[in-house]
Amino acid sequence: MHIYLHVPFCARRCSYCDFAIAVRREVPSGAYADAILQEWALWQSEPVWEQDPEIQTIYFGGGTPSRISAEAVARLLDRITGDRPVASDAEITLEANPDDVTLPLATAWRAAGVNRVSLGVQSFDPAVLRWMHRVHTADHVPRAVEALRRADIENLSLDLIFGLPASLGRDWEKDLARAFSLQPEHLSLYGLTVEPHTVLGHQAGRGELTPVDEEQYAAEFLAAHRMLLSHGYDHYEVSNAALPGYRSRHNSAYWRRATFIGLGPSAHSGHASERCWNVREWAAYERAVTSGASPVAGRERLDPGAIRLEEVYLGLRTSDGLPAGRLRPDVREQWEKSGWASCASDRLHLTPEGWLRLDALVPAGDS
Repeated sequence: MHIYLHVPFCARRCSYCDFAIAVRREVPSGAYADAILQEWALWQSEPVWEQDPEIQTIYFGGGTPSRISAEAVARLLDRITGDRPVASDAEITLEANPDDVTLPLATAWRAAGVNRVSLGVQSFDPAVLRWMHRVHTADHVPRAVEALRRADIENLSLDLIFGLPASLGRDWEKDLARAFSLQPEHLSLYGLTVEPHTVLGHQAGRGELTPVDEEQYAAEFLAAHRMLLSHGYDHYEVSNAALPGYRSRHNSAYWRRATFIGLGPSAHSGHASERCWNVREWAAYERAVTSGASPVAGRERLDPGAIRLEEVYLGLRTSDGLPAGRLRPDVREQWEKSGWASCASDRLHLTPEGWLRLDALVPAGDS
């Protein structure tokens, strides 16, 4: 069992962001905790607990979870851990923006039970941060890392974004070197996607923005892979790498199709073939749960074909790969000959070049 809490509040919307967020100068931490706990109460009678009674991970995602008060974080964790058994070594993650992190706040998070922080760095280039509409500066990052270390956060992840428009002149390898110098246990590297209903999407639609070309995108991804290996990181999933023993257990649960409960606006939940998702906007979510109604906006049941496709896609995303027998011999042979996959111990693993073609390869792998 794995728990995700979506915290929608942000100081501003980033130029690339298409997530369900609520821009607030003053964050309603108390109202947020009230609403989450009301939804949490609705889950207590669900049969999903019968097979998966013990919570292994809890993840505060967003949005910007570091914007809610430490008291709200503690209240939520106290209630969840009081209502249900939680593994003694449970991974409890909170996403944070570098400018939010102070030593007192980090200390309060740690006292509440948070033992892993994912820091949204994205870049160390001041011009890039302004272009992204990020609130923090590059100088905030090492200060945040120092505060988290002093607060005994021993599992730290940094997020970076690659594949930016060439016109920005961003030095990707320099950003990676800055990240490595901070010695995080984990790194998440995401390729920029220009979504239609974002600031970048509107700029691209008006011809004011030229997205990065495929060749440069691939070059940056492969450069990151080489640098990760040279610094001792295990590139264990398309977008994630970790030092030994520090893989994200929460995200890894998704890739294994484990049971998860999502709380908050736009949050998704899944168990076996069942999927459901909440209303997207904070105001609608709060109205629903405070009136005693379910915030669920939709449900679906995956048929066997959809489950098989999901298993192939999620398996190929990771360095664990798939049993070689899951693919037709001719498909496997073609992928290996093209340098997109390798086979070891009767398991097929995509190479970095294969990961770049993941979306195109999956349909063939499911045939």
